[in-house]
Amino acid sequence: MKNTNVNSIDLSKLSREELEAAYLKVSVEKEQAELQLKWYEEQYRLSKQKLFGKSSEQHIDGQLSLPIFNEAEMERQPICVEPKLEEDANIASSKKQKGKRQRDLSKLPTEVVEYKLSPVDQVCPTCTNSLHEVRPEIRKELEVIPAKIIVRETHRMIYSCRTCETEGITVPMIKADAPKPVIKGSIASPSLVADILTKKYVDATPLYRQEQEYKRRGLPINRQNMANWIIKVSKDWLKPVYKRMQELLVSYDVLHSDETELEVLNEPGREASTKSYMWMYRTGNGHVPIILYEYQQSRSGDNAKRFLKEFKGYLHTDAYSGYEKLLKESQAGPAMEVTLVACFAHARRYFTETLKAVGDKESYMYTSAYQSVKYIDEMFALEQKMSTLSFEERHEERQRLLKPLVEAYFTWIEKEHALALPKSSYGKAIAYSFNQKDKLINILKDGRLELSNNRAERAIKPFVIGRKNWLFTNTPAGADSSAVVYSIIETAKENNLIPFEYLRFLFEKLPNMDISNIEELDQLLPWSESLPLACRAANSSK
Repeated sequence: MKNTNVNSIDLSKLSREELEAAYLKVSVEKEQAELQLKWYEEQYRLSKQKLFGKSSEQHIDGQLSLPIFNEAEMERQPICVEPKLEEDANIASSKKQKGKRQRDLSKLPTEVVEYKLSPVDQVCPTCTNSLHEVRPEIRKELEVIPAKIIVRETHRMIYSCRTCETEGITVPMIKADAPKPVIKGSIASPSLVADILTKKYVDATPLYRQEQEYKRRGLPINRQNMANWIIKVSKDWLKPVYKRMQELLVSYDVLHSDETELEVLNEPGREASTKSYMWMYRTGNGHVPIILYEYQQSRSGDNAKRFLKEFKGYLHTDAYSGYEKLLKESQAGPAMEVTLVACFAHARRYFTETLKAVGDKESYMYTSAYQSVKYIDEMFALEQKMSTLSFEERHEERQRLLKPLVEAYFTWIEKEHALALPKSSYGKAIAYSFNQKDKLINILKDGRLELSNNRAERAIKPFVIGRKNWLFTNTPAGADSSAVVYSIIETAKENNLIPFEYLRFLFEKLPNMDISNIEELDQLLPWSESLPLACRAANSSK
């Protein structure tokens, strides 16, 4: 059969130079195809891992406390000593702590129920003489008392003068003092509103489920009522507390920040599917725990610059470029007033993602990604050993021990950056540390700074969990109120308060005080020593 392929080439007619050029072209195309195939295989394994694999960032050996790096490790030689089975068994076994139950129950109220013999039965069955009490046999149980809904009527007596009624032109009507309601003209009490907020923002129970639960208990309130109450109390009573905490937050010099997506359905001029954002700011090491959320329609760094307008100090963030606007603003002045501190946990996360894409699990320890993870794990292990030191001592120890390790890590990163393929997952992991070097090494400037921004991620997690249950917010007003309520509740939790009791206390006090009085308002903040004991959690040290 005659060959009809128009692309066929008669190699015998080509010169030596043309053959060499053709061979070189085919070799380059083959190499590019192999690299592209490897990239697609890597993306496939990563997507499969995300769908079906574990979300843990630990690698196979699962260790954070690792041996000091040596020259062999620098040459990518694996170090993997398998523990013996009997060692694993010894690690798994643990002794029961003596007296732990008594300590766990010591701060709970106790109700004693006694069972005694009747006087007639207090007779010895052997000699018929009277019995006397020796000691009780004690059994402890945890009794649960379900919530009970009652109607509380507040009768505010009105007084009049009978003489003025019969002889005077005007009759004075004097009312007895009574506390003002949390919502005027509403059946909502401080405890009911506190219960709704706690279920929604602590337990992540959507309002429609609360509506069903209240109906089962005989209280016919709908989710629209509850939504209106949340917005009302947030605007009238919780917002002043929020603003005061914001004033105090920006006065500190070590903060953490993070942001996450939020869907708001009825935003003016925007489609329902348009992404909005919930920003989170919190204090760092050595400061009073304050956690604040803020709803914004965008992820623009201008939001952070406006919220942190008065802030001067260190700000822990991820690699989001929007925070660079804080640096540009501060650099316009005579001195650097804001210092961004990047996150080594994020750097490690990129490398663990790369390890998840490794096809041959037995040889993954030979990979450069594994060695990068070992570097970072050693940093965290070193930090853990210094956790009991004062901030000043920690700063000195970091200069002596951590600084050489950080410098060795970035020497490794710079070497790998010249070799790694930019579009591969490992190339992206290397690029993160390479591009964030200046911010990552800022950890060495102050003993209060942390290797990771996990403090911020832990603080924003309750909102993320809640979002999975209620999915979206209807209006910007609802998003604003949610930000305020989350701020009050999460700050209360960080200060070892019981959210329900603290919210009820605020709703009882705030309507009956001058909320513009800063001194009075400070007495109600979550860390105030004047808060009642009932607001404090059982594990509180205060």
